Amino acid sequence: WVRTRRDSKGGFSFIELYDGSAFDGIQVIADGALPNYEDDVLRLTIGSSVRITGVLSESPGKGQRVEIKATEVVPVGFADPESYPLQKKRVSFEHLRDIAHLRARTNTLGAVARVRNALSFATHRYFQDRDFLYLHAPIITASDAEGAGEMFRVSTLDPEAPPGAEGVDHGEDFFGRPTFLTVSGQLNAEAYALALDRVYTFGPTFRAENSNTRRHLAEFWMIEPEMAFADLNDNADLAEEYVQYLVRYVLDHCDDDLVFFDKWVQEGIIDHLASVADSEFERITYSEAVEVLEKSGESFEYPVRWGADLQSEHERYLTEQVFNRPVTVTDFPFDFKAFYMRRNDDGTTVAAMDVLVPGVGEIIGGSQREERLDVLKDSMQIKGMDEDHYWWYLDLRRFGTAPHAGFGLGLERVVQFCTGMQNIRDVIPFPRTPRNANF
Repeated sequence: WVRTRRDSKGGFSFIELYDGSAFDGIQVIADGALPNYEDDVLRLTIGSSVRITGVLSESPGKGQRVEIKATEVVPVGFADPESYPLQKKRVSFEHLRDIAHLRARTNTLGAVARVRNALSFATHRYFQDRDFLYLHAPIITASDAEGAGEMFRVSTLDPEAPPGAEGVDHGEDFFGRPTFLTVSGQLNAEAYALALDRVYTFGPTFRAENSNTRRHLAEFWMIEPEMAFADLNDNADLAEEYVQYLVRYVLDHCDDDLVFFDKWVQEGIIDHLASVADSEFERITYSEAVEVLEKSGESFEYPVRWGADLQSEHERYLTEQVFNRPVTVTDFPFDFKAFYMRRNDDGTTVAAMDVLVPGVGEIIGGSQREERLDVLKDSMQIKGMDEDHYWWYLDLRRFGTAPHAGFGLGLERVVQFCTGMQNIRDVIPFPRTPRNANF
């Protein structure tokens, strides 16, 4: 594809060409002696696609090591310069979301796509090298893994005329019961971890949360490993090592893209990523974190108190002001955590963890799972969960239960962290948000 064409008075043209495989393009010299120079070469504009044959040689010009002297230029698809929306000028990210089918052609979104690809590949390599089994968790589920009720219903019933005079008869629906798009593959991963020792899921998840912020998506991708015979410390060890592996992989394989992000998106991001890759993680309990925040003297937008969840501003203060490194916070209050998290002996906290990184805050959330049947049933009752909906999950504790633990990492959140992009809608190819499902 043509990025630019510049014509010389000497009777030839400079064409900057790129194919998407790397950040930099390559300069092509198209001589005016080419038989189709007037008819085709001079018609090439930004966005046009071409097939070029030529001789690769050292470049005498500045800014490139080699160039191509074309012996043949074959236009494949011209781009109308009057209507093509990506001319050689700055375009806002907001506008690019309206043309998401074309935005990968820009420097920024192309670089984001390559970093996202690198992180995805690194994820599979990390877990495969450590003997984790890749599990395809179902996208359609009858269980609310988080218990928050923010789920998309899946139904084939006619919304204008559902069966039943007073309400919906789910027996007439496709699956014969209420079903939803999954918010997490965790519960299914637990079933396989308790048979195959260690597994991980990597797939799309969905939240029907009506949040129009730069941090929220309705559809996003999650990586969720699960380990049998593991406790909270094992879980934290894995999470910290995994984060550092991802960051180091991007530093080693996406250098040109990172140089671009460092210059145009977030100055200093390369040094920032290197510090995370090389830092030892701090570990503190939730109670210790609250005490540090209360004594800080800072005026937070959300007041700090024991029993309230940590907000992004609190997480960033801990990582950026107090410890100046990544932080893993453990042992959160039972009251605001999920029903499946293992209750600690103090009766008020659970064996949960959040991994926090500077510049973002939480990047991983996880826990040791409750393996004791009686305690799990008690937690479900307290949280108002219907045991009948989770009969199979309870079976995992009835038949050969074992300690196990796992966590979830949102791919988009780590892409943001590695690129410096401020809006999560710009790190997924086609964002799905409230009142927006184009393309």
